[in-house]
Amino acid sequence: MRTVSEKGTQLGVALLCSAFALSRATYYRSLKPAPAALPRRRPARALSDEERTEVLALLHEPRFVDQSPSEICATLLDEGKYVCSERTMYRVLAENNEVRERRDQLVHAKRKAPELLATKPNELWSWDITKLLGPGRWTYFHLYVILDVFSRYIVGWMVAHRESAALAEKLISETCLRQEITRDQLTIHADNGSSMASKPVAFLLSDLGVVKTHSRPHVSNDNPFSEAHFKTLKYRPGFPDRFGCIEDARTFCKTFFYWYNCLHHHSGIALLTPHDLHHGFATMRQDARSLILAHAYAKHPQRFPNGPPRVAAVPKEVWINKPTDTTTENPTQ
Repeated sequence: MRTVSEKGTQLGVALLCSAFALSRATYYRSLKPAPAALPRRRPARALSDEERTEVLALLHEPRFVDQSPSEICATLLDEGKYVCSERTMYRVLAENNEVRERRDQLVHAKRKAPELLATKPNELWSWDITKLLGPGRWTYFHLYVILDVFSRYIVGWMVAHRESAALAEKLISETCLRQEITRDQLTIHADNGSSMASKPVAFLLSDLGVVKTHSRPHVSNDNPFSEAHFKTLKYRPGFPDRFGCIEDARTFCKTFFYWYNCLHHHSGIALLTPHDLHHGFATMRQDARSLILAHAYAKHPQRFPNGPPRVAAVPKEVWINKPTDTTTENPTQ
């Protein structure tokens, strides 16, 4: 029986094959060189090289150069001729790299994801418009909301009968005035809706010295904070299926935005309220919470096996599409 040497030790083929659950036939077959691939024999019914050249010349004729093989076959049949099948014409064209889409195709340029950073209030706003169902079918009210990305504070909102660039322009102008926005201070981010991308809004922001950015088409993740806020609104207990009139919608939104800004402890900002973070009360709130936790630890330290509890830290920066650092450090250097 043949043997295999492993570091000077002779092992039988049967023993090795049994250990690897491999048949001996497979092992012996692997020792044989792979047979050379035999050239494929041309089918007897295939066109000769001369005939394929004639077919290509036919396809290049001025009357056929812009027509599909199916159209060419039909035309030849009407003339009492048969050269080859439609599929053979496609094969001949493919062999000569002449099969492609002839019509002009609309190619969209790949857009770069917006990368926006906020490190303090009134540095980056996000705004959007959502629909609220009205009293009847196909009736809607439009809710405009402007949100500060860093503090999650709702700095401006409006409920209107329609979506309009003029209304959006008015809301943004009044909100910037109320928040005392100066030139080159603010960036406003939105999606590509008609009002967001309108010229009146663009001219207004240019006059105010505000930078505007837009999401990529059909990418909701580029405007995550407005989308998340609308979900909070519509999943809020008490949110009605329909509003009886526009005044009902405005009354509900007024109550909701007061709760959201002043009473809602937001998980994204260390369970502070947007009002506290936006208006500079975060440090005071965090210090008060730290004192309470320190008192609780001093009273019952055994209840805190991981040591003194600490309040969650307020984020120092908030990103829309934080860039990925592709550079890696070499530990050997």
